[in-house]
Amino acid sequence: MKYILIIFWCSIVCQSWGREVISLNRSWKFTPGYETAKNTYTEVNLPHTWNQDALAAKVNYERGLGNYEKDIDIPAAWQGKRLYLRFKGANTITNVFINGKHAGEHRGGYTAFAMDITPYIHWGTKNNIWVRVNNSPQLDIMPLLGDFNMYGGIYRDVELIITDPFHISLSDYGSYGLYFTQTDVSREKARILAKILVKGETGCSSVIRVKIEDPQGKNIVSAEQEITFDEQGEAVGELILNISKPHLWNGRKDPFLYKTITELLRKGQITDRVEEKIGIRYFRVDPDKGFFLNDEPLQLRGACRHQDRAEIGNALFPSHHREDMEIMKEMGVNAVRLAHYPQDRYVYDLCDEYGFIVWAEIPFVGPGGYRDKGFVDQPSFRENGKEQLKEMIRQHFNHPSICFWGLFNELKENGDNPLEYVKELNVLAHQEDPTRPTTSASNQGGAINFITDNIAWNRYDGWYGATPATLASWLDKTHQAHPEIKIAISEYGAGASIYHQQDSLVQTSPGSWWHPENWQTEYHIQNWKIISERPYVWGSFVWNMFDFGAAHRTEGDRPGINDKGLVTHDRKVKKEAFYFYKANWNPEPMVYIAGRRSVNRVKPVTEVQIFSNCAEVTLKVNGQIIKKMQPDGVKVCIFKDIRLKKGENNIEVSAKNGKRVITDACCWIL
Repeated sequence: MKYILIIFWCSIVCQSWGREVISLNRSWKFTPGYETAKNTYTEVNLPHTWNQDALAAKVNYERGLGNYEKDIDIPAAWQGKRLYLRFKGANTITNVFINGKHAGEHRGGYTAFAMDITPYIHWGTKNNIWVRVNNSPQLDIMPLLGDFNMYGGIYRDVELIITDPFHISLSDYGSYGLYFTQTDVSREKARILAKILVKGETGCSSVIRVKIEDPQGKNIVSAEQEITFDEQGEAVGELILNISKPHLWNGRKDPFLYKTITELLRKGQITDRVEEKIGIRYFRVDPDKGFFLNDEPLQLRGACRHQDRAEIGNALFPSHHREDMEIMKEMGVNAVRLAHYPQDRYVYDLCDEYGFIVWAEIPFVGPGGYRDKGFVDQPSFRENGKEQLKEMIRQHFNHPSICFWGLFNELKENGDNPLEYVKELNVLAHQEDPTRPTTSASNQGGAINFITDNIAWNRYDGWYGATPATLASWLDKTHQAHPEIKIAISEYGAGASIYHQQDSLVQTSPGSWWHPENWQTEYHIQNWKIISERPYVWGSFVWNMFDFGAAHRTEGDRPGINDKGLVTHDRKVKKEAFYFYKANWNPEPMVYIAGRRSVNRVKPVTEVQIFSNCAEVTLKVNGQIIKKMQPDGVKVCIFKDIRLKKGENNIEVSAKNGKRVITDACCWIL
């Protein structure tokens, strides 16, 4: 079976043909709690979270109510337009009041939602917006728990969208009302069905026009359709667009994007227009040979990513998202698991642009190794999960980077058994999107692993017990026992502090305050060697690309942090395992001395570990050439029995890339 996706991009602030989008991010009055005195507030800008206490590792960080309020001018000239208030994310329950009247509620913290506020508007004057956001735990809203902080607040952008009465719909589960699907894609052709949801007036007619252009603005194909609005003032357009010899979106190799222009016309005049970028590609997963993009094998070298950062929590700006993508690009990542919830739309836009294959997932998070429940068998929970699944799929349907819909993480079958509910979600996901397979992340055996199209496991061999070697035997036994299932590694990792250094290699205890960096490095060397040798593993995702907040954790060099990231929480330091993967995944020539932060040495005779993707590496110690060596199959050189002198020791390495010489150096003190 072949799959295709097409991507949408919309600017934060734009104006065209009857539609205007205005950012409302600035100058909100914020007050915590339920009862507050008048004129007592803190002025904040969005994105915003109130959970600095979670960032300070307070286990019982504030899970409650926050209030946001602002006044906006609504010109009299807008009367006759439709006004929508669109939130890209607020955690977890959001109630919106316009001029004191309740305009709507949204239940779920990781998807966008839009509310038609036209009936509540006072024209030609100031209008009051009051938003009540509650991140307290709810037994009927995913997630019930998770090994991450559930920050409260309006932590993504808010927009005011002004449209003509005849406009492309903003009311379909928080989407932009545009869905592009394919029925037949190859290197020779692409057949694309454009489904457009529109709003208008009962009995009236309009024309939908869709054009596809190349990056230079040349028209590739176009189509028109006349539609008539039903009793609810709604209509659906379905247009077929055929492209001969399409330029395929081809991941990191060639993330090519077309542009679509969708216009709604009334009596020959454009009443609404939306521009999108689209990517055309097909893919499949083979249980023996792994992942294929456009009929070419592609080993998915992935990392997991939380929307979380030091000092600001989940309230990230576009520059933060792009920095994360640049760091992953440098390491050579070609796939991202966006765990454990839908992330900001801009993140998916960037993944389209950078060519990352994406695993997107709903926040159906099980207890993992912790107490508590991931599933409560009650109708309200079931409905909320389905609602969040529909929102995720419809809002992100068009992104070519997304290849997998994730349905759960680390659920358990004891207690309220989620088995039948996962089956329902799997059916729903395929109803919403027949073009993409489902997957999930498991940490145990059982029937729950045989529901989704693909399956992946969270494995920590060599961190939470055992040794890295156990991963090899487990993978081979599982593949042999179930040759029909499509296996991936959804998480693997080990904690590390850049401040914990040792010149011996000793496996540590995960729950201790001692997380030496060199054990994380060794863990990843051994695990990647095992994974890379098994083509039936369709993808692997390092846990995690970045350290992230987990207020309940008490380990590593400080509480409140999950330190399994390959980059520190503030993005300032790349750990040594990062450079190991860079040597293996990024073809740009490099050489790196491991153990460089272990400056103060105890052993007079030691090893020097080098990561390099060059053909040969030369080691110098205190100005003298010691030895030349070729890196092994995972780009590692280990120079043994290197004698250090008392005092400072200058360690230098060089590697040739054609005529270019690449060097690295550090200093150790014995």
